[in-house]
Amino acid sequence: MKAKQILIVLLLSSVAYSCTTGNNNEKTEDEITKPNFIFIMADDLGYGGISCYGNKTINTPNLDKMATEGIRFTDFHSNGAVCSPTRAALMTGKYQQRTGVNGVITAANHRHTGLSLDEITIAEELKKYGYTSGIFGKWHLGYPKEHNPSLQGFDEFKGYVSGNVDYHAHIDQEGYPDWWRDTTLITEEGYTTDLITKYGIDFIKKNKDKPFFLYLPHEAPHAPYQGRNDNVVRKAGVSKTRVPGADSLPDIYKEMVEVMDEGIGNIFSTLKETGLDKNTIVIFCSDNGANKYGDNGGLNGNKGSVYEGGHRVPAIAWYPGKFDAGIISEQAVLTMDILPTMLDIIGESPGGENIDGISVKDHLFSGKELPERDLFWSAPGKDAVRSGGWKLVSIRRKGNHRIQLFNIEEDVSEKNNLFDEYPEKVEQLQKKLEEWKKEVKTGVKIVSGK
Repeated sequence: MKAKQILIVLLLSSVAYSCTTGNNNEKTEDEITKPNFIFIMADDLGYGGISCYGNKTINTPNLDKMATEGIRFTDFHSNGAVCSPTRAALMTGKYQQRTGVNGVITAANHRHTGLSLDEITIAEELKKYGYTSGIFGKWHLGYPKEHNPSLQGFDEFKGYVSGNVDYHAHIDQEGYPDWWRDTTLITEEGYTTDLITKYGIDFIKKNKDKPFFLYLPHEAPHAPYQGRNDNVVRKAGVSKTRVPGADSLPDIYKEMVEVMDEGIGNIFSTLKETGLDKNTIVIFCSDNGANKYGDNGGLNGNKGSVYEGGHRVPAIAWYPGKFDAGIISEQAVLTMDILPTMLDIIGESPGGENIDGISVKDHLFSGKELPERDLFWSAPGKDAVRSGGWKLVSIRRKGNHRIQLFNIEEDVSEKNNLFDEYPEKVEQLQKKLEEWKKEVKTGVKIVSGK
């Protein structure tokens, strides 16, 4: 072989080798096409609870910036009007009634119940495709160790399993210490909100060279109402919480939301520092509406209600360069849509059965409208169904049954009951609701702990 031919062969070989192997700091093509996912969930934050949704007293510059750089939803809904049901829907991609988690898994006596291990969680789904998953904060899908998130697909868990803890002492509402590293009960100093942020930052840095799913379920602004420098309000072995005076509560509440926003800003700064800001999808929402201390943006009802104030919540999606900036989405999206959406983004489908959520990927990336579908909310004694612009609310209380009909497109505050004017629509929606309740009743029930 002539010298020139040998030189050409060597050059071609060198190019081929560099294209296939790269250097030690480069990711494979497969890793580059898989975005990281960060899902941040506030607790009891109402539709009007942050400044980019119209709040005039609470300052949330980092969430506001996220909204101006991404998509802000005006018709996003939690699956439940309280904590556990929404989280069950998020984890499984289905109506929580199918999992048996239709109400709060209470702390009383630390009930031996939880999300069945037979359910396939979002972390288990993503693990199939090479994702490392971490959850830092609130689980609330089972107290016993056998229901711990570290046994349901998450590679790392730090936080609490109850509905809420003292922000400093980490004691739940029944007086039990509740701060875990995976399945081990631990003691750790720190303000809950700041610890959740710290864990999230550490996780990002540790997993920056591989695809990851980071779930940050914050406690804020759920009770007990405590700021960074406030006193402990709970003691171990005592099922009692000291409540701050009514005059100081607004300032404490404001601080709790603003500290959470500060932490979210630190998460974004970490993404930029690690070079992951262009390959990470961040989604923020609340688990249900606010209670009487929060702001539901003029909507009817509060936390626990199937009126809009109980489940229409703030939500923002961010993916710079991929999602158009400053978009306001009016499409109806539910928490259960997150699982199929994330899988669709990486070209996969859910492996679980009876998935009720739909992928909103095409809406996020190109603004495509979502298909028409009926939506349902249900809790003990109260139900609601939405079909098109119509919403029927059914409430049974102390032997009384009240049915209301609203045109949500024209009356989002649900002030005008149209029950008497559209009897055929009432009958149609009642039938849809009853058929749905029968269908989801066949789902897996909450299992008993061993």
